[in-house]
Amino acid sequence: MAVHSLRFRVHLYRIVSVLGTIFLVTAGLFQAACGGLKKVEGTGTDVAKAADPSLFTVPQDQLPHLRIVPVRRTSWVISVHTTGTVDWDADHTTQAITQVNGPISRILVDTGSRVAAGDPLLYVTSPDVANAISAYRKARNREVLTKRVMDRQKELLDLGAIAAKDYENSQSDYNDSTTDVQNSLQALKIFGITGQEIDQAEQQGAAIRTELAVRSPISGVVVQKMVSPGQLIQAGATVCFMISDVSTVWVQGHVFDRDLPTVRVGDAVEETNPSFDGNFRGTVAYIGAFVDAATRTTPVRIVTQNPKGLLKKDMFVEAVIRTNSRSNIMVVPVSAVLRDDKNEPMVYVQVEPGKFAQRPVTIGTQQDGMVAIAGGLTERDNVVSDGSVFIQFASSIQ
Repeated sequence: MAVHSLRFRVHLYRIVSVLGTIFLVTAGLFQAACGGLKKVEGTGTDVAKAADPSLFTVPQDQLPHLRIVPVRRTSWVISVHTTGTVDWDADHTTQAITQVNGPISRILVDTGSRVAAGDPLLYVTSPDVANAISAYRKARNREVLTKRVMDRQKELLDLGAIAAKDYENSQSDYNDSTTDVQNSLQALKIFGITGQEIDQAEQQGAAIRTELAVRSPISGVVVQKMVSPGQLIQAGATVCFMISDVSTVWVQGHVFDRDLPTVRVGDAVEETNPSFDGNFRGTVAYIGAFVDAATRTTPVRIVTQNPKGLLKKDMFVEAVIRTNSRSNIMVVPVSAVLRDDKNEPMVYVQVEPGKFAQRPVTIGTQQDGMVAIAGGLTERDNVVSDGSVFIQFASSIQ
């Protein structure tokens, strides 16, 4: 019986020795993986805290590698992030339409051409032009004739050779002829005939030109061409060209309901496109009065400076609206926020010196390297900013 007891004790001693060796090897591997993390020594209470799976202990010699910052409250200018589509500036975009009927005889510009206000874009051969010039010449001839008659009648009246009513009749004829001249001249101006061409039209012996120039109403770039040589166009109906001043464009943005109270007309906007270096600057000019049924957002028009013409119609941009609204919120450095195994945001909070707990948080917008904290922390908390990735890795293999 004594022999069996001795054998049992020897066997038990061997089991304890093997378990102790395994424990020491495991502890050594964990210490190497954690960069020198060590076993917590102290009272039984300390050991209990260290054993808490929600806490992670960092040795004193490793603490200098961590940067611990307090959660602080600050006042932020609220920035609204959105996307937008580039469109032509409708306030500086117009159509070039002819005022006469006839076939196109010459086209002088093409898509992409830069034009100034008044530059000819194309020429139309039209009998309307010949009729208008003929009417103007006839009115001018009659005006000259009635003026001479009135002057002679005035001389005769002064000599007492005619009655006053005869002079008054000649004066009335002259006034009527002057009115006809003004009416026919107005028709030429409506057609877009220049002053030089009008002066040429007054030359009675000169041939009447049947070509009429369609001129650019504004300075800008020809962004669309809708006609071809020889095409028959109709007065006031056929759109020949679309011209836009592309030095400014409209960006049609979209704002969700939660951001609408902070956005105002006049707010500054910064826009970016990954294809270009630098930012484009604009201003909120209009906030829609309806919600888009497809996107459930409210349209916002942003007038954007485009001096180099880089932004093109239907191009996508990312926009940040710098509102004049401010909010008093809690913030932490962006580097303090990590993602857990469920891809949810979390931070490491210092519970006591050297001991840290993982804390899930609700985050908001980012600005100047800081991120807004909407929930999960208080102003009394201190979080790990630099080195939080080390703690996350070490705790994952603990």
